Amino acid sequence: MVNIRVGFGYDVHPLGEGRELWLGGIKLEFDKGCVGHSDADVLLHAICDALLGAANLRDIGYHFPNTDPNYKGADSKRLLAEVVKLLKEKNYYIGNIDASLSLEAPKINPHIKQMQQVLAPILEISEDEISIKATTNEKLGYVGRGEGVNAYAVVLIYKNK
Repeated sequence: MVNIRVGFGYDVHPLGEGRELWLGGIKLEFDKGCVGHSDADVLLHAICDALLGAANLRDIGYHFPNTDPNYKGADSKRLLAEVVKLLKEKNYYIGNIDASLSLEAPKINPHIKQMQQVLAPILEISEDEISIKATTNEKLGYVGRGEGVNAYAVVLIYKNK
């Protein structure tokens, strides 16, 4: 028998001047970056939350609190690797990930392949099992005004019983 679980993750970060923009594990050239305690990679944070939720391991803030100086400026790829390790300790494997970014700029489509290439080895799955999409917010709300970025992720994990 196979135990299959699904998890959902969401994250949001404001955009600010003087910050690097890290999305999907890669640095993008842009005049603003996500503001947060770590590198504020909103996409990786949503994926982490989805994986943790699917395995009933609470959330990213529980494991990597923004009050802990060890995570100040942390590379979110490191956080994702820690989450994968936690799943493995419970004998879970990742089936696939479906994630979406919502931001006005920069354009994400040209960078999706590189994001998949960076994330696949960390997640221990193939690039084909990582779907990353992007959309604008049609100029509506804080995302539409270029003040922030949203990310959503759905994951499937499984283990053999």
